[in-house]
Amino acid sequence: MKIYNTLTREKEEFVPRFGNKVSMYTCGPTVYHYAHIGNLRSYIMEDVLEKHMRFSGYDVTRVMNITDVGHLSSDGDTGDDKMLKGAKREHKSVMEIAKLYTDAFFDDCRKLNIKTPDVVEPATSCIDEFIKVISSLIEKDYAYEAGGNIYFDTSKLDNYYAFHNFKEEDLEIGVREGVEEDSNKRNKADFVLWFTKSKFDDQELKWESPWGVGYPGWHIECSCISMKNLGEYLDIHCGGIDNAFPHHTNEIAQSEAYLGHKWCNYWFHVYHLNTNSGKMSKSKGEFLTVSLIESKGYNPLVYRFFCLQSHYRKSLVFSYENLDNAVIAFNKIISKISSILKEESGEVSKDDFDNYRAQFKESLDNDLNTSLAITALYDVLKANINAKTKLALIDEFDKVLSLSLIETAKKLNSASEGEEIPQEVMNIVNERTQARKNKDFALADELRNKISDMGYVLEETRQGTTIKKK
Repeated sequence: MKIYNTLTREKEEFVPRFGNKVSMYTCGPTVYHYAHIGNLRSYIMEDVLEKHMRFSGYDVTRVMNITDVGHLSSDGDTGDDKMLKGAKREHKSVMEIAKLYTDAFFDDCRKLNIKTPDVVEPATSCIDEFIKVISSLIEKDYAYEAGGNIYFDTSKLDNYYAFHNFKEEDLEIGVREGVEEDSNKRNKADFVLWFTKSKFDDQELKWESPWGVGYPGWHIECSCISMKNLGEYLDIHCGGIDNAFPHHTNEIAQSEAYLGHKWCNYWFHVYHLNTNSGKMSKSKGEFLTVSLIESKGYNPLVYRFFCLQSHYRKSLVFSYENLDNAVIAFNKIISKISSILKEESGEVSKDDFDNYRAQFKESLDNDLNTSLAITALYDVLKANINAKTKLALIDEFDKVLSLSLIETAKKLNSASEGEEIPQEVMNIVNERTQARKNKDFALADELRNKISDMGYVLEETRQGTTIKKK
C-alpha cells in the first residue's frame, strides 16, 4: 500500500511501526454548528482509508477528538471563541451546544455510512493531560508565560514549518481578515497552549491550572488526546488540507518537543470541496449540510458516491448539477445490481473472485484511488462471470466503499413488486420530477410533502424516482 505523505511530499509505501498494528488519528469536529458537506468529505475519505486498511489485513485503532473548548475563530489564537459564539447564537450553554452538534455530527456520519472511530474523546475530558504536557514544555524551555497566557516558543525548533517553507516575516498574523497581532508573543509563529487572560469575561468553561484559572488552546488538544490513547508513536494522522498549517504544524512542534523524538510518520490530508464561488464555508452562501441535500430529495449515499468518484488530493467542485450526474450514475449501478439479484445462480468462482478483488485492492493501494476502485466495480458489473460471483464481489467491495449497494438494490426490487400506484399520485411525482429539472427545489420539496401526505414515499431510481406505499 502506497500513500502520499504530506510531510515528505512523496508517495511512500505505508509501513506501520509495529507489525500489522496501525495507530490512526483523525482531527474531529469543533461542535459549535452543523458540519457542512465540505467538512464531511474529509471524514468520508478518512473512513475509506481506515476501511481499506482493515480490508488489507491491518489491525487499526482509530482515535478522534471532539473540540468542545479552546477553538477560536482565527487559527492564530485570536478572534471569537467558536463554542461561546454558538452558545450565544442559540441561547444555550456551551455544553448544550456541544451535545447538540456532536449528536448531529454522528447522525450525519450514520447517514453517510462513516464508521465511528474506536475512541472518541472530547477535549473537556483531558484537562489533566493538557496541564501535564504544558508543564513539561515549560520545564524544557519550549514554552513561556506572557500576558497571563502560556505560549509555545517556535524559535526553539530547527524546523518549525514542517509542511511549508515559510519565513517568519512572510507569516500572516491570522488566517482570517480583521485579526490583530498578539503582542504577548515573542515570535509571530508562537501559539497559545493555555489561556488564562481571556477577553471573554463570560467564558463558561475554565479550569484550575498552575498558571491560574483558564482553558486549553486548540492545538494542544489533538496532541494530548492522541498520546493518551495511542502512545508516543503515531503511524498516520488525518485531516483536511487546511489543517496542515498551522494546526498540524503546531501539533508536530509541541508533540516532538515533549516526547524528544519523531511523533508521526505519515500525514494524510484531504483537499477542499469547493463551490463555483470558491472554498465552501459556513459563512458563505447556502449552508450545505447533509440534512439540506436530503431535504431536496438526494440520498446521502449519493453524496458519498460523488466524493468517491474523485481523488482525495484533488479539489472537488460541488454543484447540484454535478450531484444530479452522480445520482444518475449511482442509480444505474443499483439498477444493474437489482437485475443481477433476480438472476442469482451458480457458485462463487474463486479464480474470478480473487482476480477482481486484487484489481480493486490495487486501485486503493495506489494512494487510495477511489475513482479506479469504482471502475473496478463497473468492470465486475459488466464481466462475463456468474451472478453469484458478481454479488460476492460487490459485497466485498462495499466493505470499503460503504455505499449499501446490495441493500439498496433489494429495496428497489421490493418496491417494484409492490401494488399499483394511483394515477393522481403519479401525476404529482411527474410534476416534481419536472420541478427538479427546472431547479425549483422549493416546489419539489412541497410536492414531496404532498406525496407523503397521500401515504407514499419517494426513493431515487435510474429514471429519477421510484415510489411505494408507506
